[in-house]
Amino acid sequence: MITKLSQPILNMSRVSKRIVVLALDVMICLATVAAAFALRTDSVPMPVGVTFLPYVASVILAIPLFIAFGLYRAIFRYVGWGALMSVVRACGIYGLVYSLVFTFFGVIGVPRTIGLIQPVLLFLAIGASRAFARYWLGDGYRAVRKLGERRRVLIYGAGSAGRQLVAALANNEEMQVVGFVDDDPLLVGSVMNAKTIYSGNGLGALVKRLEIDDLLLALPSASRQRRNEIITDLRGSHVTVRTLPGIMDLAHGRVTVNDLRELDIEDLLGRDTVPPNHLLLQKNIAGKVVMVTGAGGSIGSELCRQILALNPVRLLMVDQSEFNLYAIDQELSQRCLERGLEDIAIPLLGSVQDVERMDELLSLEKPDTIYHAAAYKHVPLVEANPAEGVRNNIFGTHNIAQLAEKHGVSDFVLISTDKAVRPPNVMGATKRVAEMVLQSLATEASKTRFSMVRFGNVLGSSGSVVPLFRKQISAGGPITVTHKEITRYFMTIPEAAQLVIQASAMAKGGEVFVLDMGDPVKIVDLAKRMIELSGLSVIDEDNPGGDIAIKVVGLRPAEKLYEELLIGDNPKPTKHARIMMARDGFLRKEALQIHLNELRGALGSNNMETIRTALGKLVPTLVVEPADQDQLTPAANAN
Repeated sequence: MITKLSQPILNMSRVSKRIVVLALDVMICLATVAAAFALRTDSVPMPVGVTFLPYVASVILAIPLFIAFGLYRAIFRYVGWGALMSVVRACGIYGLVYSLVFTFFGVIGVPRTIGLIQPVLLFLAIGASRAFARYWLGDGYRAVRKLGERRRVLIYGAGSAGRQLVAALANNEEMQVVGFVDDDPLLVGSVMNAKTIYSGNGLGALVKRLEIDDLLLALPSASRQRRNEIITDLRGSHVTVRTLPGIMDLAHGRVTVNDLRELDIEDLLGRDTVPPNHLLLQKNIAGKVVMVTGAGGSIGSELCRQILALNPVRLLMVDQSEFNLYAIDQELSQRCLERGLEDIAIPLLGSVQDVERMDELLSLEKPDTIYHAAAYKHVPLVEANPAEGVRNNIFGTHNIAQLAEKHGVSDFVLISTDKAVRPPNVMGATKRVAEMVLQSLATEASKTRFSMVRFGNVLGSSGSVVPLFRKQISAGGPITVTHKEITRYFMTIPEAAQLVIQASAMAKGGEVFVLDMGDPVKIVDLAKRMIELSGLSVIDEDNPGGDIAIKVVGLRPAEKLYEELLIGDNPKPTKHARIMMARDGFLRKEALQIHLNELRGALGSNNMETIRTALGKLVPTLVVEPADQDQLTPAANAN
């Protein structure tokens, strides 16, 4: 309504607007004179003869004064106190002169009080007209413009969460809800909260037709598969997708705008998680002293979060990085404080390479369960620093595992990786040897159950492609991938940590547990999906005018095109649907020790070729001679 009435005036030229306002002021002058007569005499005499003088005098006096004081130079929708003070001054002078003429000197036939009443009425009328113009052409106009600038929103889900979300957005100044989308055919075509409910079929076309900027997923119980289907329908639509958290996170009741978050790649990759077996979760943790090495890392810190929620007696967090350890300690201490619980998480600085420090910690703290996540994991860095990779990943694991047996630790769990399967690189080789160390110890251990849990990439971990791609997208691109055909398995960090805990509870000694990672994902497809989730488009042959380019930079040293989770065939199932048990061969303790001694001697030589040669005897798939970039693809395909 405001737009329809004000738009013609706002579209007029500046001169035309001034003429219109001047004409309105003339009418106000005449009307206020008539009103003054009505208040004084209870009637309005015909403006003839002497009674015509007050009308003429008002116009002749007021308009020049208003022009002189700049009342027609101000842009009315931006009228402020300065303009209003000009009205006060102009009307003040006007009132003084007008009252002198008709009250002090007097005009026969015109009541003297007209000279007092009319200036007051004129001041009120002119002031009110300017105030109204400010609202009508200013505040109202800006409100309409702001409404037009608000992002047009479509809510997917007309259920309880959707209804609460539209109510929460009712007074939002950034978003304007255009309608709902729902998969229920009984709801399609209905109107809820004055918003039409549309069908989910042909979502991309609907988004374009309604000029939607944001799609809000009010589907807290939707599966990853359904979310993927929705995103697939939106390809090429250039909309930003936001979502509400899961149904358990919304169990507190009311949905608020703050509950909305960007739909992330973690919401789409992998499978829907299987509900955890709480008996398995608690078996090695509840009522026990639990140690996590590498506690400040991506997996280690998530293990600490989940372990703390499972009621251990104490949680011992070991890490050689002061900053990482400080960060997880602060987070868990705050959680304990918020829940009114005793802070049982203990930060312990130390490296698994330091035998004396680890021996001291295990002797004093006497942990029942150790989750060993302290490892160097970045393939290019370990490839460039093989000696440190061997010291930390192999001998650090050997140190802490032997000490665990010495101090009677009940369960020792190694966090392993898919890169340990037929590895061509140093990092993968060191992790495979770490597995072999535990497998050999498990054949003779009498007090400690040694087990390993092997899985692929975790989304959002330090150094993974997801945070790198986010950074590259925010910088405007390009996104860099090493090869168009490179694939990886992905899992969310919380799911990986939860499955690690459950797998370790099934250990009897020496098992290599393998997590079901779902289907492998092409990294280039991952990059495209992340660009689309950001409401942007990929620059390619079909769309040269897109937003973000994807650049292929070539495989990194010793990088594999495809990752594997199994060395042998026919993995055994377990009581958990997402956990398998591998059948991997290994060296007996005596034979392994010979190779470890040779490897330790190679470290003493500080010669990279000697170290790689000694490591290659334990892991034949290791590329002993570092290959040139052009030679890497055949080696990677040797799997």
